[in-house]
Amino acid sequence: MAQRILVVDDSPMNIKAVALALEAVGYEVIEARDGREALERAGALLPDMIILDVEMPEINGYEVCRRLRRMPAFATRPIMMLTANNALHERVQGLEAGADDYMAKPFEAEELQARVKALLRRAAPAPVAIATAQGRMIAFFSLRGGIGTSSLAANLASGLNQLWGGGKVALVDMVFTGGHSALMMNLPLRTSWSDLALKPAEEIDGEVLDQVMLSHACGLRVLPAAPRPEENEPITASKVVSVLNVLRAHYDYIVLDMPHNFNETTLAALDAADQIVLLLGPEIGSVVATTCALDVFEQLGYPADKITLVLNATFERGGLPRKDIESTLRRPLAAIIPYAGELFTSALNRGVPPVLEIPTKPLGALLEDWSFSFSTEEDAKRPVERPNPALQRVIQRLQQRRKARS
Repeated sequence: MAQRILVVDDSPMNIKAVALALEAVGYEVIEARDGREALERAGALLPDMIILDVEMPEINGYEVCRRLRRMPAFATRPIMMLTANNALHERVQGLEAGADDYMAKPFEAEELQARVKALLRRAAPAPVAIATAQGRMIAFFSLRGGIGTSSLAANLASGLNQLWGGGKVALVDMVFTGGHSALMMNLPLRTSWSDLALKPAEEIDGEVLDQVMLSHACGLRVLPAAPRPEENEPITASKVVSVLNVLRAHYDYIVLDMPHNFNETTLAALDAADQIVLLLGPEIGSVVATTCALDVFEQLGYPADKITLVLNATFERGGLPRKDIESTLRRPLAAIIPYAGELFTSALNRGVPPVLEIPTKPLGALLEDWSFSFSTEEDAKRPVERPNPALQRVIQRLQQRRKARS
């Protein structure tokens, strides 16, 4: 049976152009001429996907999208905004309303067909993860903002996912004052922590989380924070513990993107983590904040080997020397991420982590190898008959370094 797509536009010519492109590759097209008719037809016919014009009389496309996302039947069905206005703020507004994609008119039929196919494939029900051994939980934390916590958490989660296969890795946004994990992966905020906030803990299981978590095309699963702090307010420390326990039972790796504070939900997640990646930059304010964090960790009784210090070179020149930082903190740095400002900024704006986009370039290769260093001993030593491309690249680089040392 052909998949049905509801096309909403107040221009008959625009509807005709979209219909011709989609019907040519086997989709069934349903039409609506304004926002009110769109909501009525969507509720009655439950199309597999909706393509919305933005500028329409009475109810614009953004508001139609928001109203659809509030309906359980359309919480996860793909929605594309198709409009003549391709300004950045319009795209951001569309993503905030819950759209999965944003495409400008006029369009090429082949591009529209490809995007629709990708969105429908991504929206296909993901297999429910089967509970396995306790997964490894890694928290990215810094008391100082602007250190790249979210960016590096997204790259580590993406890198682990590429190495060990889709469906095994979860990225969890713990920044309840407005996290960006979904934006880091260019995922629309269709569902979030807010969908779990008022649900009794005993009702939250793997199947419930599977319905709430977002799916990236690479196979990574993301549990985002709601975009507005008030939507996250009902989330308690006990709710965090319950959700993380379920995630640990269903994923091999859980990467936590942490806020820059020590509130109750933060402490609950840090307590649950097996490893805390404590990030800092090469400047005095960051070193002071790191010293404070280490003091708190000591008061909390965390063992020294639970903390991994990582320096992210957030500017190109004039940073504190490594030896001075290590001497002040009285701890060694486990890794240094070199300055790559433009690459990280571009990746952030497009929602494409460098570890996915440029794995053969120096930055991507470094992040790929760095991700491998967080693998469990079981994964790192497990013989793999046919390693995937990411694992092949890591193995080759390891062999080259061993050969260079011998």
